[in-house]
Amino acid sequence: MVLEEFFLFPLGLVALLGAIPLVILYFLRPEPVRRTLPTFRFLADSAGRNASNPIFDRLLRSVLLLVQLLAILALVGSLATPYVLVPESETVSETVLVVDASASMGVSDGGGTRFQRALDAARDEVSGTTSVVVSGPTDSVALRRGSATDARATLDGISVTAASGDLRAAITTAAAVAGKDARIVVLSDFADDSPWQDAVREARARDIVVELRQFAGGGDANVGIVDRRFSGQNVTVTVKNYGDAEVTRTVSLSGTSRQVTLGAGDVGTATFPVPSGGGRVSLSPGDDFSTDDQLAIAAPTDESIDVLVLTNDENRFLTAALSVIPEVTLTVDNPPTSVTPDYDVIVYSNVNKERILRGNIDAGREVVEDGGGVAIQAQSELPDYGNLLLVESEGMKANPTIGTVSDHELTRDITFPPPNKYHVGQLQEGSAHVTAEDGSPLVATADRGAGRILYYGFMEDDSAFKYNYQYPVFWKRAVFHLAGRPTLAELNRQTGGTLTVGPNQSVQTPSGTATGPEVLLDESGFYGAGENTYAAGLLSESESDVAAESLDDQERSSAAPTRVEERLVPDPLTEWAALVALAITFVELAYLRKRGDL
Repeated sequence: MVLEEFFLFPLGLVALLGAIPLVILYFLRPEPVRRTLPTFRFLADSAGRNASNPIFDRLLRSVLLLVQLLAILALVGSLATPYVLVPESETVSETVLVVDASASMGVSDGGGTRFQRALDAARDEVSGTTSVVVSGPTDSVALRRGSATDARATLDGISVTAASGDLRAAITTAAAVAGKDARIVVLSDFADDSPWQDAVREARARDIVVELRQFAGGGDANVGIVDRRFSGQNVTVTVKNYGDAEVTRTVSLSGTSRQVTLGAGDVGTATFPVPSGGGRVSLSPGDDFSTDDQLAIAAPTDESIDVLVLTNDENRFLTAALSVIPEVTLTVDNPPTSVTPDYDVIVYSNVNKERILRGNIDAGREVVEDGGGVAIQAQSELPDYGNLLLVESEGMKANPTIGTVSDHELTRDITFPPPNKYHVGQLQEGSAHVTAEDGSPLVATADRGAGRILYYGFMEDDSAFKYNYQYPVFWKRAVFHLAGRPTLAELNRQTGGTLTVGPNQSVQTPSGTATGPEVLLDESGFYGAGENTYAAGLLSESESDVAAESLDDQERSSAAPTRVEERLVPDPLTEWAALVALAITFVELAYLRKRGDL
């Protein structure tokens, strides 16, 4: 607002409304009534210069109104606090705090953790102007050039994560945030394997004071879970001993236990069947670093995927690829047959169009409506699948080249050889993930309601893809996609990554609720998103190596560097406005005295 350029509190000008009753009073007051007094009539006949002039009298009354309005204006102006800008010098002490919130800072150290001790020290380092940079799965500037109060409030809102960090990137960010003559204080255990020393040298080369505060107590004999692998319905966890002595640990998952004995620096494994609905792998006894003593394992409640292959000429490459998937319960049937919609996936392959029943196709539609999937393999003479067929055939062509292969979960990193023959056609619905040179879809999918549909355009007798080692990989992905079932590898993530969900979708995290489309996996545990439950674990050999060499340069500066800043600040004129109002009031009193009203 324009008024803000002249007044600190423009709202005070609202008091000007008090002048309105004064003006109204002047307009409504009655004019004086003239009375002729014979005894004084001779005075009216005296010289004209002594005669009364009504216009002049009204003007004099208006002057009094003007004086009173000026008095009100001066008083109201003092309420609005008028000001002028004046230069001011200020001595500034600027600090940039780099707080390490990576997983290793959660190591127990006496009565608390390394992170808690680092926060306590950080509060003591706060100066008049403070910035806060947090080193974790993402390096963020939590506060830029805030006050001491803001800095302490920011530190109170920081928590340790269960993910790896990049201390070098955080120090580099702090150097970019730091102003002239600022200092950087790094509070960490310095167990980070990034070359953070390079970032310190670069900052000091710019004449920035960098102080290091190390918090590395506890964790001298850490044993932790550093990896996990899935094979079918089994999970194999890897345990490493970072201590100097031999240890024995019990590894447990859902009531099943294995013992591993590890020498100094040794690595051991334990394999367990993945329980329905998932569970937690735990190491006992625990140690100072509890984050890598636990590992959440997410798994679907329904372990099996029921797949029906309807065929009159069994594609044994297809059925063999499906049968080796541990999660798949495979049924092969030949039309005409009675089909119930109790399957998760129905695959139509080499079907005789004269023998397939309408009920067999209707069963596929019901599976899709129930949230399952249907796959249709191309053949020379396609039955009438109705709206289950995503590509409308316009004839056959031979010897094409592959046009495009999209980066989709079905086709990623798979090499598709060109077929000998294929159906030329246009996609009616969904997306094509593999196309021929003329744009005809060879692999396409569509979401329909809660279910999914797949068109597989490689005909068995006219394609060499069935001989490719990636053929079973494709069909495993296809079955999981059609059933709407993420794989165990997709359900189980590493901390530090992100979980992509729908826009504004709520995700239940280990400590509360977050909102999509992307949720940072910075805690170890389970994440609930819609019908699926995901798990995140540390799984980092470098972060589990919590022991750190003692630093030599932890000396504390005698005083933080300072600088003098020139800036314009408002100088209130309230007392001057009040004096003006008082002076006008005295003028009004003098005028009334002279006029004889006092």
